Amino acid sequence: MQRLSPLDAMFLAQDSPTVPRQIASLAILEPGKNGLDYDRLIHVINERIDLVPRYRQVPRGVGIGAPVWLDDENFDISMHVRRSALPRPGSSEALDELVGRLIARRLDLDRPLWELYLIEGLAGGRVALLFKAHQALVDGSETVDLAQVLLEETAKERDIPHEDWNPRSQPTSAALLAGTLNQTVRNPREAIRVAEVALGRIARLLPGSDAQAPHSVLSTELSRHRRFSSLAADLDDFRKVRDAHGGTVNDVILAAITGGIRGWMLTRAEPVTAKTRFRAMVPMSVVSDDGLPTSLGSKVRGHLLSLPVGETNPVVRLHQVSYALKDHRETGSAVAANKLANLPGFATSTFHAVGSRVAASEEGRGHQIVITNVPGPQDPVYMAGEAITEVYPCIPLSGSRAVAIGVTSYTNKVFFGIVGDRDAVPDVDVLAQCIEDALLELVETIDKRSTHAPRGRQRPTKA
Repeated sequence: MQRLSPLDAMFLAQDSPTVPRQIASLAILEPGKNGLDYDRLIHVINERIDLVPRYRQVPRGVGIGAPVWLDDENFDISMHVRRSALPRPGSSEALDELVGRLIARRLDLDRPLWELYLIEGLAGGRVALLFKAHQALVDGSETVDLAQVLLEETAKERDIPHEDWNPRSQPTSAALLAGTLNQTVRNPREAIRVAEVALGRIARLLPGSDAQAPHSVLSTELSRHRRFSSLAADLDDFRKVRDAHGGTVNDVILAAITGGIRGWMLTRAEPVTAKTRFRAMVPMSVVSDDGLPTSLGSKVRGHLLSLPVGETNPVVRLHQVSYALKDHRETGSAVAANKLANLPGFATSTFHAVGSRVAASEEGRGHQIVITNVPGPQDPVYMAGEAITEVYPCIPLSGSRAVAIGVTSYTNKVFFGIVGDRDAVPDVDVLAQCIEDALLELVETIDKRSTHAPRGRQRPTKA
């Protein structure tokens, strides 16, 4: 019987209709010889779910102290693996609209805290998988994301020993209470942290308790609904800019997002001055002692970055971002991107989950946007023998933040998943277009003589 950590208890306490504490990722599969249908998906999950026992457990409160993880006696995988379909012709815009609705749908806290949607009807016979898990479920240490155990490095499926699962008997209320009292005596500090979580939840309900950043285009009172937009770009474009102007690919990605926010604000006639900046929480992998640990050989620490949105020159924006991150690189604790990309399995979704946990744990620092960037493998990964062609993170909104952006590089592409509050950011697709325009602007600085035909959003496999 394992108890929730104080951070996990916080996520459960904070979960609400307007702030569902759940993270998601969208994967697009190329049609193969067998195809992936619902029955095959259920079969694959049943073979692998033993690797993540918590996916068949539920958190149960005990009155005092942290809740505990207990086996769900009524676990029914069909309640968690669902199917949906797009109307013809199965456009990328229709997929984005559906994803926005699904990520806003709150998980049932009385069941294991995850869902997986098989989305059919995409153009070209493709299908999509939307993985969704509560932030209290995936901590990257005790439990990794389901995608990490389902996806393979080759098209050949592994044979994994599988045993019939039987839930362990439920402890009595007296046993739970005794265990809580014993835990409190042995670890009073953790008991105090759990109490602080409960008090914090009450404090957030009081008038004037919102300690978020000042009002801006990125701040709002969150609604119950979300919008989602996806963007794919060539990784080589980011590398060319890096080689020409210095820094790292991560610097170029953040500079493109900065320029995209600037362009998006201008389309909305929002005031942009030379001093306009936004504070971004950018979780980063480190090998130092601080940060949230993972089972993947590193920890994740939050880095507060000031985005120079007011800067008009794209190269100067890049240099300012690169300089701001210079200290992180020079500490010697930064984890190289190629090391993360070469981790066994498809670990990007787990790192995005941990990054969002880090951002949530540091909400008191007053950041206005969360940006997670995780490098992934450059060779294809597979699901039930079918190749994954695109992967888009869906980072949750919290506090008063109206936008969150997740980025994953994979198979020589960079995939952006942009989540926005549906009421405050109805034009999240415009933000995606502006990010692509900002990247193109950086590419054009390499050689002024080069010409580029006007481009739309690059969706190489979905459109």
